[in-house]
Amino acid sequence: MMLVRISKIFILALFILVFSLNAVRCETYNGNVLQAGISLQEKLPAAFFGTWRVKSLLVDTDSPKNFKKENVDIWNLSKEGNVINLSNPFSGASASITLSYVGNDAIKFTKKGNYDGKILTDTVELYLQEDKFSGINTLVLETLSDVDNSVIKTVSAKYKLNGEKIAGTSIR
Repeated sequence: MMLVRISKIFILALFILVFSLNAVRCETYNGNVLQAGISLQEKLPAAFFGTWRVKSLLVDTDSPKNFKKENVDIWNLSKEGNVINLSNPFSGASASITLSYVGNDAIKFTKKGNYDGKILTDTVELYLQEDKFSGINTLVLETLSDVDNSVIKTVSAKYKLNGEKIAGTSIR
């Protein structure tokens, strides 16, 4: 009787140990790491969403003919379900963004697009302060071969960003 009770306790303890290890373990799905806990989207402050006037100033490039020295854009950042979108009403461009970091006032995201045989990867690191932000935007433009879609040329640029909220819930 005592042996049966000890074996039941042992099996229960083993079950709890295995279950807890599986709950903590990270799993991969299609090459992406899935983690338990709060998603990055849920950590985004509400002030991130809205319409922003964004000024960018070129600070470094390996191809000055491909990138403007300075620019002013309008960014509309919105969320629909689990998808975060960045759109520009002036150019008509729109893309889903992928968050890679959200913490304190720092936010890092990437958007990627295919334009006329070229792939543009746009990585933004910004520091949000209520209705303003500052940051860096790194652009990598890859030209693809017509024959096999391999990358035949890569150019890049880095911009300093300053954003000012012009519409959204955090406007006073």
